[in-house]
Parts: sequence; structure tokens; C-alpha cells
Amino acid sequence: MKIALLLSGGVDSSTALWRLKEAGQQDITAYYLKIWLEDELSYIGACPWEEDLEFARAVCAQAGVPLKIVSLQLEYYERVVSYALAELREGRTPSPDIFCNQRIKFGAFFDHAGESFDKVATGHYAQIEEQGCTYLLKRAPDPVKDQTYFLSHLSQQQLARALFPIGGMMKADVRAMARRLSLPNQDRRDSQGICFLGRIRYPEFVRHYLGEREGRIVELETGAVLGTHRGYWFHTIGQRSGLGLGNGPWYVVRKDTGENVVYVSHSARAGERARSRFRIGRLNWIGAAPMETQDLQLKIRHGPELTRCRIRPDGSGEGDTLTVEMERPDRGVAPGQFAVLYSQEVCLGSGMILEDACES
Repeated sequence: MKIALLLSGGVDSSTALWRLKEAGQQDITAYYLKIWLEDELSYIGACPWEEDLEFARAVCAQAGVPLKIVSLQLEYYERVVSYALAELREGRTPSPDIFCNQRIKFGAFFDHAGESFDKVATGHYAQIEEQGCTYLLKRAPDPVKDQTYFLSHLSQQQLARALFPIGGMMKADVRAMARRLSLPNQDRRDSQGICFLGRIRYPEFVRHYLGEREGRIVELETGAVLGTHRGYWFHTIGQRSGLGLGNGPWYVVRKDTGENVVYVSHSARAGERARSRFRIGRLNWIGAAPMETQDLQLKIRHGPELTRCRIRPDGSGEGDTLTVEMERPDRGVAPGQFAVLYSQEVCLGSGMILEDACES
């Protein structure tokens, strides 16, 4: 079997490489995908791609595996960054890492590799189970590191060629294996945040492309002006920090994009606006669509927490949209985010939370 392994320079993908080698796989080629936007954003922060590449080369030299560099910066900007910017302009909360996996790692790279490899392996924490002609995407046993949320827009065709060698491992066991192998990056910290930003702070990235425009911060219940902000696109529903307001805590509960107004509320009042019912569209089912009567679980953000829910047609006549009813309300339901649906361990797919999410 010929395997292409996407190597980032981090401990997860490096350990995935060695898992393949210890399983007896011999025909492995490692690829480093260069997607950093360092050329146009270098003035606001350093991207660590050179450091990443140094670690990737050291890992491959130790393993005796060839390493190739593929530049996908243009594809990344066109397929992921432009989407994120468009969502921010509309006042929504983008999820670029979902599209990084669908459109780049298992999209643009598949186009680049063609049919020259049987499988494309990554260091994701997720599992794939083959049942007849169907591929199931299943949660990792490590609930904190599980990355099925970010893989929820993959297709059957993409899963058929994907391989997650460390998907069944706990993070502590990955670190232990890296130490046993004396990997050069065994103690390297995990990367955080959006994958194309590196060490660039997210607000600086937003400011570079969208600029600043002063607007009012208004208390939802009273209409009192509490302060100013630099643009609604810097803020997301449910946000608590970074508002610069006293007498808190305050939560962002609404945005008026036309008037550039950010509405906030105290935590107790924000709780009253928590939502247990909302609509989703742009649906992607990894396999067959679930039945309305089926008990499901839901994530509206990456993390270990799952909430029981049910889905039903929303009756809007718009076609590919559903209403989701959660067992517990959540005040962080934000238009543009993705709701990812599960049936026990199996990730069924996801849909984008729509603007007119219903209040509970």
C-alpha cells in the first residue's frame, strides 16, 4: 500500500508516521503542506512554517522517509480564507478549520496527489470504520482531543482514502510513544487556533483584511450605550472577554451589521436568551441522513461536550434545512457556526447554523 502522510512538524502527525512504520508499512512519503500566509501578513507576526519544516525534516530523517513540500497557499486563500472573510463581513462566526480539512488536506492535496497513493494519512484524533461499502467516521477515545467536529464535512469518497493512525490513542499515549522513540519534537507544544494563522493573533488577521470601524456597544435590555468597539466583525455571539467593559461579566448576544452595533447583556440575562432550538442549512451527511425519530447528540463547538438533541424538517419550504432541538439550552448558538450531529460514537455530518435561529 502506498501512503502519503501529511506531516505538520507537530508531535501528532510525527507519531502517526511511526505508527505506520511500526505496523509494517514501507511505502510512505511524507508531505509538508505550505499554507501559511506569511508573505502578506509578515508585518504583524511571524509564521512558524520554517520551524515546522525543520522539525518535519528531522522526523523524516530519523524515520528514513522522504519528505516533499507542496505549496497550497493560493488554494487555501481561495477555498478557506475567502470563506472566513465573507462570513465575518456578514456578521457570522466562521469555522475555517472544517473547510481546511474538506477543501485542502482531503481536497486540494487529493487533487495534487491524484491516484498515486492508496491512502492519505494525518495526525487527526478520529477513527474510520468500514461497514460494507460505507465508511463511518467515529469519535476518538480521547474526548478532549477528538477532532471529528473538524472532519464533519468529509464525504464518503474522502473517508475511503483517509487514514488516522493515532485516532484510537489517548494524547498521553501519543506523548509517551514520542518519548519512547526520542522524536525531536516529543515535547513540542500543540498548536492552537486557526491553522493558517500560526503565531499571528486572530484580531490582527481580521484587522488586516477588514480594517476597523468604530461602533457602539449597547446593553440589550436598556438600550444604554456602554462603550465602543472597532467593528462588529471582531466579536462573536457568546463572547465574554475582550469587550473592555466594567461591571461585568458581559456577553455578546446580538449584532446589527447594518448599524455596526454590538449588543451585550449580563450573564444572568444572557442565560435567559440561551437557545435550545435553531435551524441549520448547507447540510453534509457523511453517510445516510438520520431519521427524525432518532435520538442524536450534538456539538456546536469543538470540545468534549455533547448535548442530546432531535432534528426535524423546519417546514420553511427552503429544502435542505432542518430544525434542531437541544435537550439543554446554550447561549453560544451563533449564526455561521457548524452544528455537528452524532449517533453515539458515529459522526453523522454537520450543518451551518442559520441567521434566524429560534429562541427557546
